Amino acid sequence: MGFFGMQKAETPEEVPAVPRQETASAPAPARAGSTVIADGITLTGTLKGEGVVQVEGVVVGEFDMTGAVIVSESGLVRGPITADVVRLAGRGGGNVHAREHMRLEPTGSLDGDVTTASLVVEDGGSLNGRCTTLKPTPALEPELAQVRKPDDLQFGPDFELDEEKG
Repeated sequence: MGFFGMQKAETPEEVPAVPRQETASAPAPARAGSTVIADGITLTGTLKGEGVVQVEGVVVGEFDMTGAVIVSESGLVRGPITADVVRLAGRGGGNVHAREHMRLEPTGSLDGDVTTASLVVEDGGSLNGRCTTLKPTPALEPELAQVRKPDDLQFGPDFELDEEKG
């Protein structure tokens, strides 16, 4: 009898050895690279690559990314940005080419021109520059084909809505 009425455990020699089975490790999920330029860091030069870059510090140079560039409230980018998606909550000084979408957050400001397919400027966001809208992607074109052409539009006192015709 062991301590507090418990049975004494078997010694290691008495326990039969169980062969260990090696488990195959699952491959790591593939993901695009992710980089954070931390607050207090200043990076100078050209950043090219694929993935997501979050800027909390200062970047003086050019972004040429396949993926996203996110500038947080403490972040500052001085130079042009080219990426699929750009989200700006900090400050930017340079032209932005967002192939898919750009969002200017309430705390964000941009001094430069924007070229994008989709732009959102939230209340409080500051855009000092021109905006050029890209043509919609081919996936959206079938939806736009159903919109009336200028020749089909009618105006004036005799104009009837489709629902009124009958």
